[in-house]
Amino acid sequence: MNQFQLAVIRVQADLLADGAPHNSGPDFGKASPFGLLVVVLLLISLVFLVRSMNRHLKKLPESFDPQHPEPDQAVDDGTIQRHPDDQSPHEPGG
Repeated sequence: MNQFQLAVIRVQADLLADGAPHNSGPDFGKASPFGLLVVVLLLISLVFLVRSMNRHLKKLPESFDPQHPEPDQAVDDGTIQRHPDDQSPHEPGG
C-alpha cells in the first residue's frame, strides 16, 4: 500500500475511535422507578388474566362429543351419497 492509503486508513480509524459512547455518566444504564412500576403493573395484569382464563375454562364441558354422533359418524365414514346429476352432497336417507 502506498502512503496515501495508509494515511486515509489512519484518519478513518481515528474517527471511528472517537465515536465512544456519549451516554457514559454515573447513572447511565440504571433502571428508574418507572421501570419497576411497569413491571409490577404487568405482573398484576398477568394475575388477572390467569384468573379470568381459569374461570372460563371451568365453564367448558368435560367433553365436546355430541350426544347422538350417528349423523356425524356417517359423514366421517365417507358414506355421503351423491346424486348422479348433482355435485352437491346429500345425507343418507335425505
